[in-house]
Amino acid sequence: MDTFRDKLIPVTSILAGVIVLWYVFAVILNAPFQRDLDTRANETPGTVEFIGKTLSQPKPTLPAPHQVAVNFFENTFLRPITSNRSLVYNAWVTLSSTLLGFAFGTALGIVIAVGIVHVATLDRSLMPWIIASQTIPILAVAPMIIVVLAAIGITGLIPKAMISTYLSFFPVTVGMVKGLRSPELMHLDLMHTYNASRAQTFWKLRVPASVPFLFTSMKVAVAASLVGAIVGELPTGAVAGIGAKLLAGAYYSQSIDIWSALVAGSIVAALLVMVVGMAGRLVDRAMGGRPA
Repeated sequence: MDTFRDKLIPVTSILAGVIVLWYVFAVILNAPFQRDLDTRANETPGTVEFIGKTLSQPKPTLPAPHQVAVNFFENTFLRPITSNRSLVYNAWVTLSSTLLGFAFGTALGIVIAVGIVHVATLDRSLMPWIIASQTIPILAVAPMIIVVLAAIGITGLIPKAMISTYLSFFPVTVGMVKGLRSPELMHLDLMHTYNASRAQTFWKLRVPASVPFLFTSMKVAVAASLVGAIVGELPTGAVAGIGAKLLAGAYYSQSIDIWSALVAGSIVAALLVMVVGMAGRLVDRAMGGRPA
């Protein structure tokens, strides 16, 4: 209970501070347009009335938190799940490509990490290119992936999943390389003393030691995978998904819809990271680990 309270109070305090600042900046950013509207209508509202107007504009520069909350509630709970305006439906479309890309990225990252650890040539030649690949902006890579795959007849879910894979394999690769190399030299010498083969050393020492590193890197990878799926929806002209909601909101200047979609994406990312964390704790417990 004390641990939960220790976590809840700081998080709640920071959240309250963010909301207060959000309201302040909403008033500041929406004020110029509201003054223009009042001038055209020959109105001179008081301070409280003016602030109320800045926080209730239909297309504000920065929506107020309560506007985003109302929009999020309506598009999540008051619309049919099959509706194109439902955030649940759009989140599911994005989630499907996220999970597929995350699965591909995790598998690819593990395979590359195993190769790097066991083959010195790959360590010297492949690792620098892997690091360099992450310096290329994803907004530049995504259209190229979409165009190339479309040229060979691959469209739909796979291109978005490939973009997610591109972002998610890197943290898994780095984490697994660190984890597979984490056993101390004394432990490796002990396995050598037992006349263990490379395969036995790998499965009985390196893999168990790498599990905590793997799940830590997977938390980063699954969040990056979601970003990749959203970015992948932008150049494809997708009609559904969180990226499509962001694009439609930008076209029609629906800033409230944009922020509501951003909140939905944040919630999906938090849930995915939470699921990966729970899976990590279950695996650690099954391996005989003790809670800290």
